[in-house]
Amino acid sequence: MIRLGIAGLAHQHVTYIFDELTHQPSVRLVAVSDPDQANIARYASSIADCPVYPDHQAMLAAHELDVVVVNGIYAHRADAVVDALRAGADVLADKPLCTSLDQLDTIERVAAETGRLVSVMFEKRGYPVTLAARELVESGTLGDLALIASTGPHVLRAATRPAWFFTSDYGGILGDLAVHDVDMVLALTGATDGLVVGSSGQRAYPEYPRFSDHGAMMFVAGGVRATIDAHWLAPEAEKGNGRYEMRLVGTRGTAELRWTEGRLDVATHDRDLWNPALPTRRRPAEDFLTALLTGSQPDVGTRESVDATRIALLAQLSADRGGTVERWSAAAE
Repeated sequence: MIRLGIAGLAHQHVTYIFDELTHQPSVRLVAVSDPDQANIARYASSIADCPVYPDHQAMLAAHELDVVVVNGIYAHRADAVVDALRAGADVLADKPLCTSLDQLDTIERVAAETGRLVSVMFEKRGYPVTLAARELVESGTLGDLALIASTGPHVLRAATRPAWFFTSDYGGILGDLAVHDVDMVLALTGATDGLVVGSSGQRAYPEYPRFSDHGAMMFVAGGVRATIDAHWLAPEAEKGNGRYEMRLVGTRGTAELRWTEGRLDVATHDRDLWNPALPTRRRPAEDFLTALLTGSQPDVGTRESVDATRIALLAQLSADRGGTVERWSAAAE
């Protein structure tokens, strides 16, 4: 049995956990913490059977937990991660894991000291299109990857966002949105070092002077050049959150991951366009909790979480510095 606690209800991604609990009878929600009564009220039906605490420290002091899900205000997440690790729990975190490189260094150090796992819910890894694309790459169908390009449009709907979202507590658009596709590039390439440059700006929301509504980054991942854009400018009249896409260019073919449409377009030097059959979707929290229950290693462990977060934060740092070139290297095993 896994005793699970939730530190923070600040983002709707916490629903991934509530959904997963219906599939995992050996995982029990024991306690929840959040200082905001509006958040507690929003998820009242999902947390009705467990005690709620005003902060994660009170929750950790009152309960012995095996896993802590960290889902609070972005800039406050690092403290919850570190305290949970020191309390003997593994951590499953919403992205972003943290908002500064100093915070990340502390998380990495404490995870190593305690021997506990940190896993970020990089949900794109579990999309059927992603699973099929990784099979293509691993089988050599596309040859050696050379270029990767992705776009991450998001609908802002500013009136529905909490006030902290437009302050320094947000951290930055590249650390928040681009990190998903950074993780995808690392998963597809296996790269362990390279360079990164970032840029961000504001075009649509002058009423939020500390909030960048769009950004882009280019990074070298081993022998692959990757470009990633992310923005809060997706048309608000359009259904959904935006059209997520990624293009893989290899020496033998090209694949276009059309995540929003749930389609993978593939063509190679010896075969015209086709759409491979897609496997079953993997739920965002499924792999990590199943791995703990079975004693196996999750697809996204501490190293994967730290590496993707570090590159995204370096891209944000580059953007904040006007486009400096930053070097990155993978965390030690």
